[in-house]
Amino acid sequence: MSATTEKTTPTAESALRVEGLSKTFTVGGMLSRRKVRALDSVDLDIGTGEIVALVGESGSGKSTLARCVARLEAPESGRIVVDGEDVLRTERRRASRAYRGRVQMVFQDPFGSLNPVHRIEYVVTRSVELHGSPEARRDPRARAAELLETVGLDASYLDRFPHELSGGQRQRVSIARALGAEPQLILADEPTSMLDVSVRIGILNLLGRLRDETGVSILYVTHDLASARYLADRTVVMYRGRAVEGGESLALLGDPVHPYTQLLLSAVPDPERSGSYDPVRRAEMRREVERWLGPEHAPRAVVRRTVDATSQHWVAEPADGLA
Repeated sequence: MSATTEKTTPTAESALRVEGLSKTFTVGGMLSRRKVRALDSVDLDIGTGEIVALVGESGSGKSTLARCVARLEAPESGRIVVDGEDVLRTERRRASRAYRGRVQMVFQDPFGSLNPVHRIEYVVTRSVELHGSPEARRDPRARAAELLETVGLDASYLDRFPHELSGGQRQRVSIARALGAEPQLILADEPTSMLDVSVRIGILNLLGRLRDETGVSILYVTHDLASARYLADRTVVMYRGRAVEGGESLALLGDPVHPYTQLLLSAVPDPERSGSYDPVRRAEMRREVERWLGPEHAPRAVVRRTVDATSQHWVAEPADGLA
């Protein structure tokens, strides 16, 4: 199945459940140091075999959430439950090898995520040797060749170095490396943002096909609403470290309720609305976002309201109302 056909219905079982996740960073120098709340009590769940898109502008906290789930960042509070295990409780200090096998990350930069001194064979077989099944580990090179075929590359790429590959080919190698661990969950952090437009659709179709063929769950982090609509079963919108709206992608992005989601959609280029950019209207929408969420230094308490149960559409509204 390509990502454009009817999306697979996920099972009710959660591959990932995030509850109340919070993370603060200290930024600035000694004289201007301040704390920035990157995540503010975020809840998120991904069903087995489901693709969930996490969308928002730069600084919204979407990549920080993915890095916390990958255990590359340590949250201050909250729970990360994978396969029924609260990993922040059972693996307090660092993620185990077993966890890193179950949860794999595909990074945004295909040029920086592959070690330039190693051939592609080492990149992929290393993942197989560390996390693969006993059968795969008996002949890791053969398994690596199979994985490259799976992502659209042939076995000849095993003998190449990363600098000999295009950006799209490197990202396919990164996905093959992730698959070598036979993961339950792939965290794809803006995997197409540094690629040519002509290459992006191939990566999106690949992720959709891999979900269908292997049943792997995918958290797709992006700022691109069109690709979220194209690929993901559900979409969650983030702003200033909060999840502000979520639901089935077509329903949510077709009829958003939260003013921030509406603001994001208004910024998407539309050839049918050429010349329709309205700075006055966008300023009004920004003020409406502030009315819902409060200023950054004093955010309002919010509660989730169900918009439509059938499409799992919800929105975060001020707990004390909008009046």
